[in-house]
Amino acid sequence: MATFVIVGAGSAGCVLANRLSENPDVEVVVLEAGGWDKSPLIHMPAGYFHLMQSGKLDWGYHTEPQQHADNRRMFLPRGRSVGGCSVINAMIHMRGHRQDYDHWAQLGNAGWDYESVLPYFVKAECWHGGEAFGHGRDGPIRTSRAGLDNPISQAWLRASSEAGYAYNEDLNSGNQEGTGPCDAAIGHGIRSSVSRGYVTPVKHRKNLRIIVKARVTRIIIERNRAVGVEYLRRGRLCHVYADQEVLLCGGAFNSPHILQLSGIGDQRHLKQSGINARLDLPGVGRNLQDHVAIPVQFRLKEACSKLKYLRRHRQMLCALQYFLTGDGVAAAPGVEVMSFLRTRPDIPSPDVQFHLLNIMYNDHGRKIVPVEGFMGLINKSRPESRGSVLAKSSDPIDLPRVDPNYLSAPADMRTLRDALRLFRDIVSQRAFDDIRGEEYSPGKDMTSDSDLDDYIRAKSDSIYHPVGTCKMGSDASAVVDDRLRVHGMDGLRVVDASIMPTITSCNTNVPCIMIGEKASEMILQDTA
Repeated sequence: MATFVIVGAGSAGCVLANRLSENPDVEVVVLEAGGWDKSPLIHMPAGYFHLMQSGKLDWGYHTEPQQHADNRRMFLPRGRSVGGCSVINAMIHMRGHRQDYDHWAQLGNAGWDYESVLPYFVKAECWHGGEAFGHGRDGPIRTSRAGLDNPISQAWLRASSEAGYAYNEDLNSGNQEGTGPCDAAIGHGIRSSVSRGYVTPVKHRKNLRIIVKARVTRIIIERNRAVGVEYLRRGRLCHVYADQEVLLCGGAFNSPHILQLSGIGDQRHLKQSGINARLDLPGVGRNLQDHVAIPVQFRLKEACSKLKYLRRHRQMLCALQYFLTGDGVAAAPGVEVMSFLRTRPDIPSPDVQFHLLNIMYNDHGRKIVPVEGFMGLINKSRPESRGSVLAKSSDPIDLPRVDPNYLSAPADMRTLRDALRLFRDIVSQRAFDDIRGEEYSPGKDMTSDSDLDDYIRAKSDSIYHPVGTCKMGSDASAVVDDRLRVHGMDGLRVVDASIMPTITSCNTNVPCIMIGEKASEMILQDTA
């Protein structure tokens, strides 16, 4: 019998494993469907592309055909390993805008405003970037600021200023507006995943047990209380029981799916899927939000991109340098600079995010464009489109239907169109004159609204920030309260990206870590 059973060793689950097991009187069991993060490619920052191409640490999710995006089925990578998505992501370390969290509090979620969650961001961080004002020094996640040695990054910073956009030295200051260097979860040239930061130092604690290759099939419920978890491991059906609480940390796809498999969700949908309904919670699996992005690509007049490092002999030299010295291109983040800008002056905060990449690729980095160039990945910060994650059947091995309903809100299409033009405007500034070549994609002749809309429908894709499917709140569609307890069910909480009522205006991994830090304190308070 454990005190707490944690389902999923991802970005929030690893935080809980560490913080809850600090008390030697508490017994913690963690169930993880994947394995340990042993591959050296995980820890080498440049290994990101290889991890994406191999898919070995991925759940294998794809969307349903997207009606507003040429009926395409899109790739949705999700980390399947101790460390979750933090072992396969691009290591971008972004907290979000102050308004993101103040909005959560305005929706009725007490204690989730920016000033209340800021201490948990700081607590998680070990800053390696010089002056530490507003940053943590002693946390598990090592962070650093990207260097700006590449001519493309330097040109983008100057061009943004020429176009009238402010320079922001610290995009994690709470005032997330303007253009500046990107913070990365990298310390001493090594990816700082939640596995490495939170689990590796404590995995030998006697009161912490991490069971890998454990596929959770359902939550065990007795008299309206979660008392344990059923899981498959090595072909055997196993059970583990919790004296206090079951903590669901499966992420925006797996957490609602596990709830549905356990009979918690929309009663009509559960019956249609052949699942016995135990608790009617219509919001389970609804409210799915994600950042959908479009690429804008430009050729270069000179060879200053990272393309040369992807030639096989250069890859070997870079890897050798990295493993001998821990330095070089293989130790650097993929994104050096980032912009958070407004497409219109009359809106209260930035509505678009630009990731600048010193290379051109398609299909999530699985297809490199063999041309000297650079690209921007452009997304709307707070999309209005909403989708769903719904079980197909009662079979736990059958992945759920994921339908983000991308671009269904007309405002999302309009903002992406405006953002594409804004990106072009910045690249047209004098700062780029010496290196800018022809626009590679969508192409300089694509200028009308209809042309750009066609391009957006054809090329838009997820950049892997799904949230909201077990949303926090008190309305009829909410799944958890502001202490992350599942409405109508004792002994059960959800602690991951699925609890976000609205998406943050940035990459979501760091907000998930914050959620884990805040939740661990609440859990210990509530169960003392």
